[in-house]
Amino acid sequence: MTEAGSTETTRARRSDATRAAILTAARERFAAEGYERATIRAIAADARIDPSMVMRYYGNKEKLFAAAAEFDLRLPDLTEVPRAEVGARLTGHLVDRWEHDDTLMALLRAAVTNQAAAERMRVLFATQLGPTVAALVEDPAEAPERAGLVATQALGFALTRYVLCLPSVVALDRAAVVAWLGPTLQRYLTGEQGE
Repeated sequence: MTEAGSTETTRARRSDATRAAILTAARERFAAEGYERATIRAIAADARIDPSMVMRYYGNKEKLFAAAAEFDLRLPDLTEVPRAEVGARLTGHLVDRWEHDDTLMALLRAAVTNQAAAERMRVLFATQLGPTVAALVEDPAEAPERAGLVATQALGFALTRYVLCLPSVVALDRAAVVAWLGPTLQRYLTGEQGE
């Protein structure tokens, strides 16, 4: 490799590391403070870089948030799960995702006060949860409504547990959450209206 090629590779690695540091700091800051209170200056300080570098890579706070809020629910293929267990499986999966990813927490906190973040949350659930639910239901026309109802439970749980920190909800262990929430999601996924 030539000296110029080596220099370019080193610069690219440094650039990738800087971007990663900014995104990590942004996710943590947005998760802790929400969109409105998090500042470019604070994010830059957390990443140990100059604020101008954040602007250079992301342009503005909204674009930084959009990059930091990219999130994959990594939903399991519920068509492979026994039909009577899909609610419990989905609940357990969502709890695991909430517990181990600051990105979703940042998005949730920001969505409460910021229209762009709320739209991102709507798109996330529509594009990721919608197809998962559609694969389970007999009538595809019901999928958006059922997915919306699943989202009410998932987001309501996350809001009360991780943002509002309601003590009785925070105290629930994973098994208890699955036991309480699983049957509700099961009904939304496979039950009849009015059951």
